[in-house]
Amino acid sequence: MSTCLTVTTQGPVARVTLNRPEVRNAFNEVLIAELAATFTALGQNPGLRAIVLAAEGKAFCAGADLNWMKAMAGYSWDENHADATRLADMLWAIYSCPVPVIARVQGDVYAGGVGLVACADIVVAVDTAGFCLSEAKLGLLPATIGPYVVKALGEQASRRYFVTAERFSAAEAHRLGLVHELVAADALDAKVEALLAAITANGPAAVRACKRLVKDVASREITPALRDDTARRIADIRASDEGRAGVQSFLNKSPTPWTEPPAS
Repeated sequence: MSTCLTVTTQGPVARVTLNRPEVRNAFNEVLIAELAATFTALGQNPGLRAIVLAAEGKAFCAGADLNWMKAMAGYSWDENHADATRLADMLWAIYSCPVPVIARVQGDVYAGGVGLVACADIVVAVDTAGFCLSEAKLGLLPATIGPYVVKALGEQASRRYFVTAERFSAAEAHRLGLVHELVAADALDAKVEALLAAITANGPAAVRACKRLVKDVASREITPALRDDTARRIADIRASDEGRAGVQSFLNKSPTPWTEPPAS
């Protein structure tokens, strides 16, 4: 049974909630292991359409837990490498999850927490949240989260905030593209629910294929091989049962099988 997370599934939506508010939802080895296992398992659920990553308390995630950091202070290089690899594997489990992930950011996000946010597909944050890549203040660097943060925040902004460790506002995170939707606290859940409704109105296989497409083509040169790959992908989904049903529903102006209410 999870000690650091609350995981619930209702219909096609799972909610994964960081549940260590007494330490601002900071990482330790248990939370890292539970996040990795949870997202791996959820990604294997064929009926799942979306995942909400949320947190209890005032902060979304404050980075590393102090007790965990104290333990790491005495680690050898090999122990540090093994520990960092577990964190890297957890981030990859979230980023590579085939199910769309919405981060519901209700409070401050520091260090590794920024990595969690960057791994999500859609980020909704309250306008009072603060962000900080604070590792350099401790003589460290945001290495394992770096690939995801640079993709989400952009290279130029990452250069600044990695080396200055400045705190930046949710409005700035929104301007830079790390945050997609910026809302008042009392509008947070309504915006998350609206996004869930939008995702679950679409073809389940198509949504997963769309998520995979973005990751596979981002930053790639548009070569004949890539053009052929994309042509094969659309041919595959057009010829699938879901693709055929979706097109027929559009032409016939009828509900799609995945949005049509169940027969009573």
